[in-house]
Formats: sequence, structure tokens, C-alpha cells
Amino acid sequence: MTDDLPLGGQEASICSFSLSDDQLSFQKSAPLCLAKDIDDAYVRKLNPAIPVPVLKPDNLVEKAKEFKKAFTGHVLYAVKCNPDKILLQAMYKGGVRRFDVASISEVRLVKGLFPQAKTYFMHPIKAPEAIREAYVNHGVRAFVLDYADELDKILHETNAAPDLELFVRLAIPKDNAGGDVATDFSSKFGAKPDHAAELLRLCRPYCKKLGLSFHVGTQCHDPAVYSKAVAHAAKVIEESGVSVDVLDVGGGFPAELETAHPVPPVTQFTQAIAHAVQTHKLDKLELLCEVGRGLVACAGSLIVRVEGRKDDLLYLNDGTYGGLFEAGGSIGLPYPTHLIRREERTFEGSIKPFRFAGPTCDSVDMMKGPFMLPADVQVGDWIRIDQLGAYGEVSRTDFNGFGSVQKIIIQKDSISRKERQAAEA
Repeated sequence: MTDDLPLGGQEASICSFSLSDDQLSFQKSAPLCLAKDIDDAYVRKLNPAIPVPVLKPDNLVEKAKEFKKAFTGHVLYAVKCNPDKILLQAMYKGGVRRFDVASISEVRLVKGLFPQAKTYFMHPIKAPEAIREAYVNHGVRAFVLDYADELDKILHETNAAPDLELFVRLAIPKDNAGGDVATDFSSKFGAKPDHAAELLRLCRPYCKKLGLSFHVGTQCHDPAVYSKAVAHAAKVIEESGVSVDVLDVGGGFPAELETAHPVPPVTQFTQAIAHAVQTHKLDKLELLCEVGRGLVACAGSLIVRVEGRKDDLLYLNDGTYGGLFEAGGSIGLPYPTHLIRREERTFEGSIKPFRFAGPTCDSVDMMKGPFMLPADVQVGDWIRIDQLGAYGEVSRTDFNGFGSVQKIIIQKDSISRKERQAAEA
């Protein structure tokens, strides 16, 4: 009988990395605000036993400026991607003044921070109380719908106000089952083309502005998908026989997740949209987009600890019920990763694909990846997972008691009292 047990092709070792008494108090505290990004040495010194979300609002300021410069219309930020107040303030600092909101809570949040910002209530199915409060209390005038009963609801709750801006949500026909996107939003929302044309005719008498909107789906890699979607929109507008004032091309702009398969630069997407709009003679329409992941993903990372390893399966202290929701399930995004060894050690071996398992007792809490890491990953090491500014912390739950985190905010400029209070709220 041998004393060595196989563990991922390595010798097994007993790890002892419990925290000392003076470190325990650190494990759930107010956000840490730092002037420069953290490196591996900082993480080792920090020695976190719970997940560490890292926000980088300065990245977002620059990304917002870049996207606004590239897009020929008005940029709306999809608040659902990450409603953190620090990041919303960074978005505003980057020049974004319009927001796509999906709930009355998001309306209140945006209007509380930026009273003069324009908000668009772009959830196709809304509670009647939310419509009324948005219109009466917060000055929201733009509402989306994808069937006639929602129009009735909007008109009833606003007393058929003459200053409404109504958007008909179009479900874009796909060339294949997946639609060349990570998630096809048309499976849940949107009117089929013939129905959308009918809805445009139905809405026209009741609104100051009439718009047609669509969403190609999340994490779209192909600019041609937008060109085809604009073509479908143009056909619907023509068939409606009524004047349309606004075209909203939605979201789906991708983040850079896989270095082996880089996404095209944002200008290729915006140029494809601009060319399609001109080709189909829609250039006189006001143009909007609802960008989310493509803006905010770069503003967040997550540091997790390896709690166990079975060959290529790494058990982490965070997972799909926490900050890694989109890494699991039907989406399965393979986020970029970086290994932070608990102790500095030399390794000249290979990089290999790993799978992740979250900390909960639920077998749904699995992430297939592949997540590319050095083969010498050990229990007690940390992994930094990047491009998690979108759909990361906003999806976190306290399931099984694994909801605690230690947030870090990286901001080169001094953080104002207002911003610090917002981060801690």
C-alpha cells in the first residue's frame, strides 16, 4: 500500500491554510477602496477565504467614451447588467445619459442618482403599478410592448397620455437554432414580424413617438447578425404602413471572453449597423442601442479560492448561485482566468482545460468551461476570473449560506465622499 494518493496527476498533500484570529474580522467588511489594481502578492497578503469581487470603474469610463464615439445614435446602458452605484456613476462620467430599465426599482435607482437622465422602461411585460409610478412619479415616457394587452395596460395606467413614446419589440427570425448568440432573447420576448407590423399600426394613434426595437441575443460575435436584424426591421416598418420615428437595435454587443477566439472590435458592429440603416433607408430615424455586457464586463473581476480538486474538476468557494451564474447552465460562458498560487512556486508544465464546481450542495452548481489554467492548480490557490463586470454580482444569492463577499473598488482618482457612500449603501 502506498502513502501517496493520486490527485490530478500530482502527489496529494495536506493543506493547512486556516486564518489566524486577527484575519477573521476582515472576511466580511466594508468595500476596500484602492488607488491601484491588485496583483498576486496583494492577494496572498489579503489571504481571502471568501470571494472577492473587484470593481474597476475607471475602465468603464473609458469604455463608455469609446462606445459613444463608435455608435452613431444614442447609447442606453442596460442597468440589469450591473446596477452598482459606483459603476452607474462611472457610466455617467463616461457620457452615457440614457438608461434602459427593466423594473420600477431600476427606475428609482437611476432617477435617484441622475434626475435629469432619460429612462426607457424596456421590459415588455410590466406590472400596472410600475407603469403608473414610472410615468407619474419619475417622468418616464418611453415604454416597450410586444402584444396588444400590454398596450392596453400602458394606456390605462397613464390615462392615454399624449406624450408617450411606445416601442414595439420585434422577435428577429434566426438563421439557425442558436441564432449565433449565447442566449436567444426572442425565445421569451418579441412579436413575430407580421404581428409586429400590426402592433405598430395599433400604437401609432396613441404616441408622440413610435419606435421599433429588437435584441439579437446576448454575446453576439458576428456583426452581420445586426445587419440582418435591421433588414427584418425595415421590412416590418414598410409592411406596417405607418410612420416610425425610432429604431432601437438593442444589446448583445460582446465582451472579450476567449483569447483564442477574439471578438471583432466594437467599430465593426457599429459600422455594420450604420451601413444597414443607410442601405434600408432608415437613416432618418432616431437610432438607439441598449448596450450592457459590451460596456460593463471590463469593469469587474472575481477572485475565488480552490477548495478541492478532482483531476480536471476544481471546487471553488463561489459558483452559479453567486458571481458565476453565466458560467453555468445553458449559457456556459468560458471566462478568462489567471492562477494565483498560494505560495510562489516554479512551474514549467502545460496549460490545461478545467471545469469548475461551486460551493453549494446543488449539482446544478457546475461550470463546464473550459477554463484554461496551469496544470499545477492546488487546493488553497486562488483564481482571478475576469470580464465579470456584467451579470456577476447582480446575480449573487445567499443560497446555502455562501453569499458573503469582500468587495474591492479600484479607482485611480480619489474617491469622493458621495461615491464612497454609494459603494457602501
